[in-house]
Parts: sequence; structure tokens; C-alpha cells
Amino acid sequence: MLITYHLIRFDINQIFYTFVPGNSYRNQRTIMDTLLKETVDATVNSRYPGMAPEGRKLIEDILIRKELEKGELLFKEGQVCHHMVFVGKGMMRQFYYKNGKDVTEHFSYEGCVIICIESTLKQEPTRLMAEALEPCTVYLLPYDKFMRLTEISWEINMFYRKILEYSLIVSQVKADSWRFETARERYNMLMHTHPEVIKRAPLSHIASYLLMTPETLSRVRSGIL
Repeated sequence: MLITYHLIRFDINQIFYTFVPGNSYRNQRTIMDTLLKETVDATVNSRYPGMAPEGRKLIEDILIRKELEKGELLFKEGQVCHHMVFVGKGMMRQFYYKNGKDVTEHFSYEGCVIICIESTLKQEPTRLMAEALEPCTVYLLPYDKFMRLTEISWEINMFYRKILEYSLIVSQVKADSWRFETARERYNMLMHTHPEVIKRAPLSHIASYLLMTPETLSRVRSGIL
């Protein structure tokens, strides 16, 4: 059996050498490349579907693949965020601690973008953490390289603008739901807009995201509220 010596990147800061069978490696690369393209297409299509293949390829070329185990943190409180994140496979959540309690801020799954806006734009430590709720494959988008692409491609610039616009809208909609909607209305809205979260996220995190206790969520789901 032919053994080939390859260089494979598994992490941003670490590079490992490994021996793998030549045919197995080629099959693995095909699968990896397919997921990369599918992830870029799904993410771009969700924000700016008119982007041409050339722009998508420019983004593909700077992405860094990272595998996460269930429960693993992608970034922690106090870190400065240098990357945006495309979720290729699996579900993640962003959360923080307040008065000793774990509060879920966002859920992200296939085709979603994770960005800590304040930390990324101001290059200051974040208060948020990102945790894999399932085994995940994510792609890290180096912010400095991405900004250079926005300067040479108006389509990528527009894609970036749409990401920021969507983030602002989501934040506003969530704030308004806390102010004006009942517990049942908040749950129904989540079920309508993000059914994947209802199917895949632990109920304790869903309750936290909706700013209600697990007991209240249970009553909402049973129809008591």
C-alpha cells in the first residue's frame, strides 16, 4: 500500500504532520473541499445570493477549517476576536455569565455566521463565549484578510455589509421581543424562524435564550401558558 506524506492543518496555531494512505487522503480532501464549498455557498446565499463564483472562491481561499468536539469552546471570555466564523456542520451557541448564571445570547448552525461585533471591530476582549452543542466543523475567516477582500471586490464588500445589517436587525428584534412579547409569543417566534434550534438545542439553553426559567418554558410547551 502506498503511503504518502502530507501536511494537514487542524488548528489556527498548530500544524501537525501525519502519514495517511494516498487514496484515503484524496477521498478525505474531496469531502473536505465539498463541505468548504457548500458552507461558503450556504452562507453567502443567506446574505448576498448574487455573489459570483469568483468572489466565493476568494473567500474559500482564506478560510481555515476547525473541528470542535461537543462542549468545546471556540473562544472564551477575555479573548480578542480576530475571526468571523462560518458554521459548516453542527450547532453552536454564544453565551455569557451574568450574576453567576449562564445566559445564551445566540444559536448558530449550518449556514450561519458567528461574529462578536464589538470585539472584532474594536479589537478588544469579548465578554462572550462560543460553545459547540454538537460535534462541529467551522471555518474561521481572518478578519484582516477579509477586509482586504472587501477593498478589491464590491460583491464581497456588499456581503460584509449584509452580515452587519443582519446582525443589527437580529439584535433589535431580540431586544423588542424581550420588551413587548409574552413568553409564549417569544417561543412561537423562535419555533417559526429557527425550528432547528427547537429540534437540536437543549431546553435549558432555549429557556435561557428566551429569558425564561426552564419551568416557564415547560409550561409554554405544554400549553399551560
